Amino acid sequence: MPSHQTATREQWRAERLELLQAEKELTHQSDELARRRQALPWVRVDKEYRFDTDSGNATLEDLFQGRSQLMVYHFMFGPDYKAGCPSCSAIADGFDGFAVHLANHDVTLMAVSRAPLAKLQAYKKRLGWTFPWASSFGGEFNYDFNVSVTEEQQRKGQTEYNFERGGHVIDKLEFPPIVQEFAQRCGTDAATFTRDRPGMSTFTLEDGVIYHTYSTYARGLDGLWGMYQWLDRAPLGRNETGAWWKRHDEYAQA
Repeated sequence: MPSHQTATREQWRAERLELLQAEKELTHQSDELARRRQALPWVRVDKEYRFDTDSGNATLEDLFQGRSQLMVYHFMFGPDYKAGCPSCSAIADGFDGFAVHLANHDVTLMAVSRAPLAKLQAYKKRLGWTFPWASSFGGEFNYDFNVSVTEEQQRKGQTEYNFERGGHVIDKLEFPPIVQEFAQRCGTDAATFTRDRPGMSTFTLEDGVIYHTYSTYARGLDGLWGMYQWLDRAPLGRNETGAWWKRHDEYAQA
């Protein structure tokens, strides 16, 4: 016997139509949230940020690559990591496919991490990615957009993440097993690992002026994590009890 409730096709259709109405309502809510995101006021960015890229040293304006919109994925890859965060890596697996479409719609997708460029290039080659990835090594970009903290801030609990101050895992001296596991998988310790966090920030360039328009963190990134959009529609859903995912070149090694 199947472990789940079964029904006739007619019964299934009736319940599916009820669910369809709820899905439509959620879609309309999502449309409204998108409208509100776009209605947020813009904040002028006057600070000069520098990055190392495949094309050489670059400014924040250079990262736009001639387009008017820039979407930055804050990829967890600190200077002392030996490999990128597995979760960020799973999200980034989808970047190559839609970065081309975004580029042809006046939007540049760019990953940014604090690790030196050589580390990013080696990791990018390992996983077969082609999307642009810039290093903010030695700069303040990650700190200013609240995805990195200093060791002193961490020790004193003076951190901000996901628009809240203090009380995060990055402030704790004792880390849960999952954090310790991910730190080990990145070749570092938990305290060092948690000084970088994931996020996404967007910018626009208008009349030579850069504006910060939006940022999101933590569960706000779920919509960018392509595999979960599929799993949420699979028969067993996410069906997880822990961090089951690996870097895509590690499954065959398991």
